[in-house]
Amino acid sequence: MKKNIGFIGLGNMGFPMSKNLLESGFTVYGVDLNKEAEAKFERLGGIIGVSISNLIRLCDAIFTSLPSTEAVEAIYLGKEGIVENSQSGTVLIDTSTVAPDLNQKIEKAAINKGMYFLAAPVSGGVVGAVNKTLTFMVGGSKQAFERSLPLFDALGENIFHVSESVDSGTAVKLINNLLIGFYTAGVGEALNLAQKSNLDLEKLFDMLNVSYGQSRIYERNYKTFIANDNYEPGFALKLLRKDLGFALDLAEKKQLDLPISKVLFEMYEKAEKSGLGEKDMAVVYKQINATSIL
Repeated sequence: MKKNIGFIGLGNMGFPMSKNLLESGFTVYGVDLNKEAEAKFERLGGIIGVSISNLIRLCDAIFTSLPSTEAVEAIYLGKEGIVENSQSGTVLIDTSTVAPDLNQKIEKAAINKGMYFLAAPVSGGVVGAVNKTLTFMVGGSKQAFERSLPLFDALGENIFHVSESVDSGTAVKLINNLLIGFYTAGVGEALNLAQKSNLDLEKLFDMLNVSYGQSRIYERNYKTFIANDNYEPGFALKLLRKDLGFALDLAEKKQLDLPISKVLFEMYEKAEKSGLGEKDMAVVYKQINATSIL
């Protein structure tokens, strides 16, 4: 694999991932609508100011890390997008979490242009992106996956090729985030019950952390956010709500009824509508506290 890599989307996840690629010896071309993010990336040794059409000409592989389905579709399938300006043989790797149908749509368009497309959503959050400990759940061509392994290895420590079905990694990610939604709501409700019972939340954590009530989400949400009463986002509530919606859509297409998940989705939807969407998902603790029956 050549050492020239494109990276579109230098946000909370994309910036540390692109930084890690630079530190692993790759030449990385960065693109973002936020010019301050581009300037920061350039100061690290990245190259900016390259159009998408030139990016494809220069790079052997292109990553995308984007905040919405609409952004992903526009970047890949728009008139000025990646596929329209394609170069045969390029590997396209989307780390965003989008609807499985869009994975399939992009792959079909990419194949028609002689390109490879891997849908490679990640788990591990911003901390994982910074520390190179991300989990990648990759769907798509095994040949393209194996060719891209040096890139994945520079970014994470748990790299899985789920199957050659391009949306298989996305299905795993949606199931993962469905569980995260449950755990986060459970932690919020449990800690509110503990507070109302006049329990010391620190002592409670110490006890539950060595009991079956322990979970990585409990540790993350309590230690990083709730205990500090700081909800600057690691993973914004609105993004979790989005992924829960995708999971419910997938269940509907599989003719499955997930009644508890539907209630969970409504809970996060209500929290987002109340103005908490930009806060970290752990903020549901405060939402539950605010709506508790006194």
